[in-house]
Amino acid sequence: MQDHLDGGATTLCWCWKLTRRDGVVQGFTDHDQPLAFDDVTYGAASGFTASEVQSSLGLAVDNLTLAGALSAATLNEQDLAAGLYDDAAIEIRRVNWTTPSQRVLMRAGTLGEVTRSGSAFQAEIRGLAQALNQPTGRAFGHLCDADLGDARCTLAITPTVGAVVTAADARRFTVSGLDSFASGDLTGGKLTFTTGGNAGRAMEVKRHGVAGSIVSLELWQAMSEAVTAGDAFTVTPGCDKQFATCRDRFGNAVNFRGFPYMPGNDAVTAAPAPGQVLDGQSRYGN
Repeated sequence: MQDHLDGGATTLCWCWKLTRRDGVVQGFTDHDQPLAFDDVTYGAASGFTASEVQSSLGLAVDNLTLAGALSAATLNEQDLAAGLYDDAAIEIRRVNWTTPSQRVLMRAGTLGEVTRSGSAFQAEIRGLAQALNQPTGRAFGHLCDADLGDARCTLAITPTVGAVVTAADARRFTVSGLDSFASGDLTGGKLTFTTGGNAGRAMEVKRHGVAGSIVSLELWQAMSEAVTAGDAFTVTPGCDKQFATCRDRFGNAVNFRGFPYMPGNDAVTAAPAPGQVLDGQSRYGN
């Protein structure tokens, strides 16, 4: 590769390898013919273009932007909307297209924010240093930091089966099969479609309402495909992470993973009231 670069006249192109979290691997190149190496075929019909690559010393995050066209053979709007490319791993190589064995890895990272406009998209690529910006470990707070039904919560949550009755759009619809839940019980829960155009795709419930015999759900984001009457789904209850909810609704106070009695700023700045003794003992009794 170095000999080729030193020769003056070069035959170079860019190749992008994208690995989604579901294991699907896709390859793209800005060359006018497909290239294949390391068991990946890099398609030439993607229309990718890249911004200038920025590098810096230290721990600053290096960023790069990719722009391209959405096509059913490579990237499509439905898969992007469904979140299949969220945090996907990406590798960018400089390749001698006459001899693909001559190549060098230029960048590795993950996909960040993706924006769409008509049949085009623009994706932010975040460098490996981006992981250093993510909080790790637990933080002290009043709310529980476990997810309902996970290993730290310990509750056994069985999803409930329901079906769409009528759909106002891909985000709001009335349902059947959820009559046992009071209004709001499913707010914050996870809804996963099992049939229809969105089969296998999930979204969080933003609002769960009950008005007489009519049960309605609203999702935080519209599904990538149309929601139609008869689409079946499963849904789990929601939890607002409050101690009172954990104790009274789920009977799981012993496994609550927050700190509901932790003093806040009001306790730090409070002054004793007349006759009040602040001697460091528990404010909530024994």
